[in-house]
Amino acid sequence: MINVFHIVSGKTWGGAEQYAYDMVARLRNDERFYVEVVCKKNKAVLNEFRKLEVPISILPLGGMTDLDSPMRFARQLRKGRNIVHVHTFHDAFLAVWARRVSENRNTTIIMTVHGVYHPRSNYLYRKIYDSIDHLVFTSQLSQNEFIGRARKLDVTKSSVVLDSVLPNPLMVDIPVPNLRQQLNMKPDQVLIMYHGRLCHEKGVDTLLKAITQLDRSKYKLVVMGEGTRKFTTALKGFIVANQLVRNVSLMGFCNNITKFVSQCDMGVLPSVAPEALGIANLEYMMQGKPHITTNNGAQVEYVVDGKNGLLVQPDNQFALAAAIQMLIDEPDTRKRLGTQAQEDFDQNLNYDRFYNDITSLYLSIKRKGKDNS
Repeated sequence: MINVFHIVSGKTWGGAEQYAYDMVARLRNDERFYVEVVCKKNKAVLNEFRKLEVPISILPLGGMTDLDSPMRFARQLRKGRNIVHVHTFHDAFLAVWARRVSENRNTTIIMTVHGVYHPRSNYLYRKIYDSIDHLVFTSQLSQNEFIGRARKLDVTKSSVVLDSVLPNPLMVDIPVPNLRQQLNMKPDQVLIMYHGRLCHEKGVDTLLKAITQLDRSKYKLVVMGEGTRKFTTALKGFIVANQLVRNVSLMGFCNNITKFVSQCDMGVLPSVAPEALGIANLEYMMQGKPHITTNNGAQVEYVVDGKNGLLVQPDNQFALAAAIQMLIDEPDTRKRLGTQAQEDFDQNLNYDRFYNDITSLYLSIKRKGKDNS
């Protein structure tokens, strides 16, 4: 049996946390692996992982200046074959240092890169890159942007594994409100949905600007997610100033997003910053929902414009408004795009495919050479 440790140091719940959560949910029932979570004493993250009923180690995880966490974590690495799966470079530093202290050469460090990043070129980061046994990128774009700019980084130590979403999350039995009833919607009105972080990078402000150009009798928009107080206040101010109060509902962070997605007529992810993958898109595709997204990130690796979704230019409220208007006016197009999206997800993007790819890496990657730390 292989010991797998997922280190999750985030203070808030986001894509990396969900990625680790879904993996741990599957690993805990896989007889080939023993799985444990390492995280901070932070309620937003800790309480979610406690639902999985797996062992959890609580450490400070203070980054590169935290010397206590590596020393304590090293005790857990002294025996057996270990895989430490990290999700930030700060946590990779912790894993590298803990492995060195443990003196167990049978410990492998894998990192999933959640984002589109350019590598740092200073001495410390180059040592970290060299000491990580394998880098997993969630899209070809993410790998190209990182590997193409990294100095002397061995490309054979990296691979692309497109992320996915679980079809049956643990919270599936938790009831959620009927959105159409709650919003007092008419039968012919279209329910538009956005879910994700509330920030300019995700294009939420662009979405609100776009819907001001639409006939307000034809749609309702639900926005699910959290952001900074400043940004959220600005969104609320825009909604009031543009008389969108009856059309737009800011619902905050919502659990059991799968059941909310199942109720919408279309999804929108209008990211301004390039997406390393775009998990929200996959959640719409999995349930056969048409969706609109931008063409500046990894979305183009699985979304074909006009076939299984619609692609628009980022930060372009007019192009976005035109795409939304078309889906409002053309229910047959919504059905066609959604049907094809679901077929493509089932064939190429399903979670079993992702899980098999990741666990194959777990089983095949062997640590090479000595620590460079």
